[in-house]
Amino acid sequence: MAYKGKRMNPQKFEKGQIKIMLCLLPLVLFMFLPILFIANHAFKPMDELFAFPPTFIVRNPTMENFTKLVKFSRTAGIPFSRYVFNSLFVTIVTVVLSLIFTTMAAFALAKLKFKGRDGMMRINQIALMFVPTAVLIPRYLVICNLGLIDNIWAHVLPLLAYPVSLFLVKQFVEQVPDALIEAAYIDGATDFKIYVKIIIPMIRPAMATATILAFQQVWANMESSNYYINDDSMKTLTFYMNSLVNVNNTVSGQGMAAAATLILFVPNLVLFVILQNKVMNTMAHSGIK
Repeated sequence: MAYKGKRMNPQKFEKGQIKIMLCLLPLVLFMFLPILFIANHAFKPMDELFAFPPTFIVRNPTMENFTKLVKFSRTAGIPFSRYVFNSLFVTIVTVVLSLIFTTMAAFALAKLKFKGRDGMMRINQIALMFVPTAVLIPRYLVICNLGLIDNIWAHVLPLLAYPVSLFLVKQFVEQVPDALIEAAYIDGATDFKIYVKIIIPMIRPAMATATILAFQQVWANMESSNYYINDDSMKTLTFYMNSLVNVNNTVSGQGMAAAATLILFVPNLVLFVILQNKVMNTMAHSGIK
């Protein structure tokens, strides 16, 4: 929309944007403080870790915390690389399968007509109200009855269905023109071909958001390692890092805790930076009909 020769959402920098930037800058700086603190805290020597008042910027950065973390992992019976492999495998498999199931379900619920569609969507909306703790016992019973205790798939199956991702992706799929899908049916396209050739290319921003949500859910998950896995060699990096912090919850162990926190935080930050443009696009259109 044009107004006095200027677009309301210009693609290039304009002088009128300066006042908006000045208003947003304090909020941006405030939101950046936790990231700054986590990054600096991991490199603080012992005297700065317990300094009062605490400081955001490290004065004498050191790699000692990371060195202690690596040395401690070597003393364990299971190598550190095993936990890394478990986390990478579980995260990649879960995110990929979750995206496939979420996008397929969103396409079916938004564009296909079948009996029970509205009921399924209501079930998904009801599922949004339940926290993981509320379904802990049913999940355990399902995993146990399937014989997946001490199985790597016990990490994957409980996290495949994510109601929030399905809700967002479905809202995006509903914006795909029905005329485009009807034209594809007339040309002889099947539901699967429409899903692959039309739906997937048009909902990539929503898929990026679903990827971040699924990644955060899987990467930070300790429930499966706590309740479904007894073999330490099949536990994840997040569980190992948190158990390491708990075991060494002493003055000398706080440095390793800070280093572990940074290691677990960086993948989330990197993924969000890479996909943040598409995430913003999803949030802007998720409620538009």
